[in-house]
Amino acid sequence: MTVEHLLAPFAWSPTAGGRPAHRLSRLRRETIVAAPRDETFAFFSDAANLERLTPPWLKFRITTPMPITMGVGAEIEYRIVLHGITIPWRTQIDEWEPGRRFVDRQLQGPYRWWRHEHRFESVEGGTRVIDEVEYLPRANWLVAGWVRRDVERIFEFRQDALTREFETRLRAGMLLRRLN
Repeated sequence: MTVEHLLAPFAWSPTAGGRPAHRLSRLRRETIVAAPRDETFAFFSDAANLERLTPPWLKFRITTPMPITMGVGAEIEYRIVLHGITIPWRTQIDEWEPGRRFVDRQLQGPYRWWRHEHRFESVEGGTRVIDEVEYLPRANWLVAGWVRRDVERIFEFRQDALTREFETRLRAGMLLRRLN
């Protein structure tokens, strides 16, 4: 049995409940990457790439054995370290539309509610990646501002990392074409 499983019943990672009717915070970010939609979606379909899009200060690690077959019902377990506290986190893919969108929802972890929709739209020169998150922190009345800043920092890092990833891929592809 792992440490994550032993900690699961405790306060830092209780099971999430249903969607609250009010007090949800929302975040929306858009990033345009220089790659076709199918290639961009394929990158997101590989759960291992999530570590590349997560800031190092979270010490994020996927604990589910790889590879993970993505699709409706897939569950992924992670571990993060947030402000010095190790927190197990488990999400489930609730919606899966290859090439277009998918939705993951927290089953267990630091939020009372967390739902993240990933959408992919073809645009001139690439793909628009749209992240829409709705969340409600535990003890919202106490930590709402602090959590909002953390979530915004995480998604700023994610946008930059995603842009860098696809710029690197584009440059590598151009170099290979020149060599051939």
